[in-house]
Amino acid sequence: MTTSLAARLDHTLTALPRAYPGPGGAVAVLRNGETLVRHTWGWANAERRIAFTPRTLFRMCSITKQFTCAVVLDAFPDPSVLDADVRARLPLLQQPAPGALYLCHNQSGLRDYWAVAMLHGAPAESPFGDAEAARVIAGTRTLHFAPGTRYSYVNQNFRLLSDIVQHRAGRSFAELLRTRVFDPVGMAAALLAADTTAMPDGTQGYEGTQTGGFRAAENRILWTGDAGLGASLDDMIAWERHIDATRDDPAALYSRLAVPISFADGTPASYGFGLGRATELGCQVTGHGGALRGWRSHRLYVPAERVSVVVMFNHLSDAHEAAVDLLAAVLGRDRPPPATSAAPPDWLGAYIEPESGLAVRLDIAAPGKVRLRYGHTAERLDLRDDGTAHSSSVRLRPGEGGLWMDRPNENQSTRLRPGNGTPATDVAGRYRCEELDAELTVTDTGGVLYGGFSGFLGQGRMELLDPVGPDIWALPCPRALDHTPPGDWTLAFQRDDTGRLTGVEVGCWLARRLPYARLG
Repeated sequence: MTTSLAARLDHTLTALPRAYPGPGGAVAVLRNGETLVRHTWGWANAERRIAFTPRTLFRMCSITKQFTCAVVLDAFPDPSVLDADVRARLPLLQQPAPGALYLCHNQSGLRDYWAVAMLHGAPAESPFGDAEAARVIAGTRTLHFAPGTRYSYVNQNFRLLSDIVQHRAGRSFAELLRTRVFDPVGMAAALLAADTTAMPDGTQGYEGTQTGGFRAAENRILWTGDAGLGASLDDMIAWERHIDATRDDPAALYSRLAVPISFADGTPASYGFGLGRATELGCQVTGHGGALRGWRSHRLYVPAERVSVVVMFNHLSDAHEAAVDLLAAVLGRDRPPPATSAAPPDWLGAYIEPESGLAVRLDIAAPGKVRLRYGHTAERLDLRDDGTAHSSSVRLRPGEGGLWMDRPNENQSTRLRPGNGTPATDVAGRYRCEELDAELTVTDTGGVLYGGFSGFLGQGRMELLDPVGPDIWALPCPRALDHTPPGDWTLAFQRDDTGRLTGVEVGCWLARRLPYARLG
């Protein structure tokens, strides 16, 4: 390692614990298969004073998905042989079932089961195990887009895959991970840590902030192929070394995971086999993040530079941003400054995206930044002098007939329908979704509307509704079973020709277009 590279890495490592504050963390940087950084700090469990070390077990969450796909590809080189197994696990589906490859690529058209669980009334810290997962998945009657046409993040895609290969092999998924991936690549301590209530070595995840204080995060869900991986920093270093050592072998596991993926129409896709394909600092990278309440992680590999970065936080600071900081240090590049000069555009306001039926709300987040509320988290876009706004995955642009939203990662470009206006307040009542056998209750309390969901998982909390436009309200969902909540649910109320309220269509980016009929 050169003196200048060592200085850049030392500077970044010194800054990380305060730039991304929390109880503890671990990072690794590799180049050409050699470890440049293997560094930990702070506490794996602050109350018990268990120090964070390179051997501390960590909840890797959605980074699991690439390992699930690795097991699938190793056991079934042509995953399409599992298509009938997918169909069998969706007995009520009224449309053609997605194939196994569409599950691997998050193109299945299924609604995410963690989002649907909130429609069933699940409190944020409620138990959610095998029985609950099976009931939500098996209850699927419709898809929210045709398989292969769009991208949408769906955790049970990977739970279904792990359940199917486990059943086919007659061996536990934990054993399949160990024999087909962990042992061959040298991940000695890695395991399937499906129960999120605790880690075997006492490592604890934390919610909160440096200013408001940290508290132990409570999780009571059971994860398998979607997010159940437990691993240490040393385990992840072994994975990155394996990736680099086999980079020129097209038959190697990671080479097969990282192959180019496309949608059914041939358009290139940015996600496949549990890996995101993206550009960071001008470099093509493959990688993935992971998150649960109290846990954030990110790993990436830059094949052209033979660089790997791993970041693991047992708190909710942004592990992706920290990973890019480390990547900038090892490549000797500066991160681009934020845009600040462009004037606010004249197209801010509320819209409806016609394909999904979801509300799109646009306002100024900071100088030169537009806040877009549409997906499961608010997105910040850079304003440009030409009147457009951009992020790495979204573009807003005035065009023919109005404002267009381009989301190439989702294979979608759509003209937004203006939705500004004041919604009527006569929408209180009970609404029932036949597909889910679940209800939405809207209550007028002192002239203020609140809404909440209920179903077989319980009675969700009532939330203050946010007005969007004519007969469009948003029901916030800031906390959920998973780390990343569904975000705001769009409530699009419906009326007959006389103006009488007949129902409401409920949706979010993770689970779209569910019809509810008004009761009584």
